[in-house]
Amino acid sequence: MKATLKALLPVPARHWLRAKFQRLTVRPPVGSVRFGDLRRLRPISRVFGFDRGLCIDRYYIEDFLSWYAEDIQGHVLEIGEDTYTRRFGGEGVVRSDVLHVQEGNPKATVVADLTCADSIPTDAFDCIIFTQTLQFIYDVRAAIRHLHRILKPGGVLLATFPGISQISRYDMERWGDFWRFTDASARRLFGDIFGPDSVTITTYGNVLAACAFLHGLAAHELKQEELDYHDPDYQVIITVRAVKVKEDRQ
Repeated sequence: MKATLKALLPVPARHWLRAKFQRLTVRPPVGSVRFGDLRRLRPISRVFGFDRGLCIDRYYIEDFLSWYAEDIQGHVLEIGEDTYTRRFGGEGVVRSDVLHVQEGNPKATVVADLTCADSIPTDAFDCIIFTQTLQFIYDVRAAIRHLHRILKPGGVLLATFPGISQISRYDMERWGDFWRFTDASARRLFGDIFGPDSVTITTYGNVLAACAFLHGLAAHELKQEELDYHDPDYQVIITVRAVKVKEDRQ
């Protein structure tokens, strides 16, 4: 039947029917998408939604850290401030340090560039909380090598970084905003240094969460089931739990 109709119908008619069929089978039909408040050339917020509430990426980061809160113990190093150490570490933390790349941060107890951080002792920390920092470091492999070096054997690195995100203008103008990642690049980068069996990769996000995050909406402006739905092709946040292997002693 299909072959007969194809033979009888002229080419223009066949093209028209094909286009009509595609419009009817795509939901919503082509041309009928309603963008509403998102039909704009400038984002709703340029500061990731900080001015509207909890940022969508922070919602995912906090979920990740809550899963691995038991790892945040002993001597803990966090980047920039100790907010997550205090929130998720609890009584298991016996010492807390804060690393910053430049002098001037009153919360910093360690000032060092992670790409050349020889001043930080080897095997120093039980846990490192390394959230939303790797994208600002050009030589990511050097930074990961130093993170591995300064962890104690058996110590845990809890890292997060963006997959889909606007540029951070604040950081771009100070030290640079260089990279966005995928679960595949994270697996290679951390697996090459920590060992593939010592690395656990998790991604968060979906197309709705990604669009909302790019516009700077806050987490409470989406439903929880919308935030929690996982689509591996829309990776808003990539998370890594990496363990420094204890070497066998003969």
